[in-house]
Amino acid sequence: MKTNLGLFLVGCSVLALAGCGPTDIASPGTGGNVTINNTTNNPAPTPTPTPTPTSSLVTPAAGCPTIADPQGLTDSGTITGPEGTWRVCTLPNQINVSSRLVKLPGLLYRLNGRTDVGVDRGFSSTGTNVTLTIDPGVVLFAATGTTWLAVNRGNAIDAVGTATQPIIFTSRDNVLGLNNEFSNQQWGGVVLMGRAPITDCGFGSVASEGVPNTCERQTEGATDPARYGGNNSADSSGRMKYVQIRYSGFVLSANSELQALTTEGTGSGTELDYIMAYNSSDDGVEFFGGTVNLKHLVVVGADDDSLDMDTGIQANLQYLLLIQRSGLGDSLMELDSNNNEAQFPRQRARITNFTAIQPATSSNNESNNQAAMLFRGNADVELYNGVVVAPQNECIRMNGSGGANAATLLARSVVMTCGPTKYIGTGTYTAAQVATFFGAGSNNNRDDFTSTLTGGFINGANETAVTAFTVTGVSSFFDNVTWIGAVRNASDTWYAGWTCNSDAANFGSTSGRCTAIPTT
Repeated sequence: MKTNLGLFLVGCSVLALAGCGPTDIASPGTGGNVTINNTTNNPAPTPTPTPTPTSSLVTPAAGCPTIADPQGLTDSGTITGPEGTWRVCTLPNQINVSSRLVKLPGLLYRLNGRTDVGVDRGFSSTGTNVTLTIDPGVVLFAATGTTWLAVNRGNAIDAVGTATQPIIFTSRDNVLGLNNEFSNQQWGGVVLMGRAPITDCGFGSVASEGVPNTCERQTEGATDPARYGGNNSADSSGRMKYVQIRYSGFVLSANSELQALTTEGTGSGTELDYIMAYNSSDDGVEFFGGTVNLKHLVVVGADDDSLDMDTGIQANLQYLLLIQRSGLGDSLMELDSNNNEAQFPRQRARITNFTAIQPATSSNNESNNQAAMLFRGNADVELYNGVVVAPQNECIRMNGSGGANAATLLARSVVMTCGPTKYIGTGTYTAAQVATFFGAGSNNNRDDFTSTLTGGFINGANETAVTAFTVTGVSSFFDNVTWIGAVRNASDTWYAGWTCNSDAANFGSTSGRCTAIPTT
């Protein structure tokens, strides 16, 4: 920032004159007389010192802090962007000792290539070996496109920010100030690998009568071993709370992309809350199997699906904001376990209090999936208290093989704004069957809803008038709510402060721009 010294000095002169008190010169009276008060033996007033110009730009930290891992952090010099100059401290590619990343003014942490938290401890291991702890307000950026954070089985992440100091994972281009509304695919993302059951085995086999589960899979696109799966549904891969993940989805190999957040066989002991995925070139988040419990998910600008779940996942999700950019993205939800319909466990996703939006100006946000929501394979889907706004698209497509292994759909208090064609049936399903499964006109479900959302995603009068379904009987994980949608009203601001703003979604003045790096 340049300072206009000329204007600055003029301003100071004006201030100096303003400092003259009323006893020095009295205002002219009605007769035009001027009264001068003579004083003697009074020293001249001390002039007001001229303030020293200050800069709001970030200045780099003096050096890198010490972490517990003997490899330590590497001082990689500095990096300069619109917000100033930062000290860069690079993490080791293999973290073998539980370590903590502290927040320091003028310091960013750098991930350079695949960065592993611990080593894979195997299918049937127990306990937690290495934990990477990340303090509130820490910013980590990826040095290269093929960079990703791999939290291996039997290890954990403890990334817990606050509503005013979120933890941010982002790209080098973001730090340099090179990004715009369309930027994405600049690094891999965050991957949590766990020891909960999965299907669609790459190694071993799923459980069946008299045969134990030995099912494992390899992380998509990883060239080195990065396996997940096990027998512990309550496994923990740690905690993530008040976290942003920006500009992810790089193609690691063989046309395989990661997401902002990928969970793989993670168990119910993993705590996920207040997670934002912004401008991922693949899915916003994808959950491969395991037992996932999550609240307060914000996905903005995904180029594929906003939410993708498969391979036998057992999921409970509450408070979801899924928002696409106009003309970009595929489905808001893709829930499936396609081509493995008979495998166990059957996929079951329970989703409540969600608001899912495809812009009214778009006519091609459904892409390959052909609808705002795609359910197929052995996916058992339960939707509660939801708002779907996709006025130019079909709302639901179901694809299945029929019979005992067909996908199922249960909806309660879900309202949809769709295009002229609302349902698509493929495989053994017809559109009429899909319409029957949804059940518009019963259970407070509607497929002819007129949305009155304000601010893009906040419930308006029509949403408020819908009777909510009581979800506490569905899962003890769910909060008891009396409204549909993710955001009850203007006073409900759970999304504010820890998120970032873009042209696609504005979360208020307490959230910064996604193209900028916070300086406090």
